[in-house]
Amino acid sequence: MREYCEQLIISIANYILENKCTVRSCASAFGISKSAVHSYLNTKLKNIDLDLYEDVRALLEYNLSVRHLRGGESTKKLYENKNRQLL
Repeated sequence: MREYCEQLIISIANYILENKCTVRSCASAFGISKSAVHSYLNTKLKNIDLDLYEDVRALLEYNLSVRHLRGGESTKKLYENKNRQLL
């Protein structure tokens, strides 16, 4: 069972690096919660593969730094769609 869990964590890490996606979209792709993905990538991956952990950590830090930009774009699209429906 431990070997399966390690393979799953490595698969999640590789997926997030290949697609440069967010934790939320990765969780949706694997059908697990974003809390689980976050836990796997921040705590358990460090004990399995340190180099992979550092790469994933850099991507997660980048996602954190642009989070406010993504939120702004999402809000902008929301209000544009609402305005279109009113016209």
